[in-house]
Amino acid sequence: RVLLVESGGGSVQAGGSLRLSCAASGYTYSSYYMAWFRQAPGKEREGVALINTGGTYAYYADSVKGRFTISRDNAKNTVYLQMNSLKPEDTAMYYCAARQGYFNLNADEYNYWGQGTQVTVSS
Repeated sequence: RVLLVESGGGSVQAGGSLRLSCAASGYTYSSYYMAWFRQAPGKEREGVALINTGGTYAYYADSVKGRFTISRDNAKNTVYLQMNSLKPEDTAMYYCAARQGYFNLNADEYNYWGQGTQVTVSS
């Protein structure tokens, strides 16, 4: 059974930091690209960051570039999202997801999803 379990969300003031984790199991983790998405109430799901299988290349949405860092530990089957300089507009449910195939943030093409962790940033 495939499981992606996010953790590390919470409430923080603007300018603060959080580190999200996503522990994966039930599939060949190291063979999948890993990504973080987010969805705020009333808004569409947005791709935030994506990392390749070896952890050597990452892609970021313009809205988070320079503030967020995605990384992965293939020995621990875990992907991380370090979020710095958080803004109120970063408030959303954050999801990790896994896919093979093309290296992009098209949510419809992702095979596996976690249940999400809430991030709330107050001004």
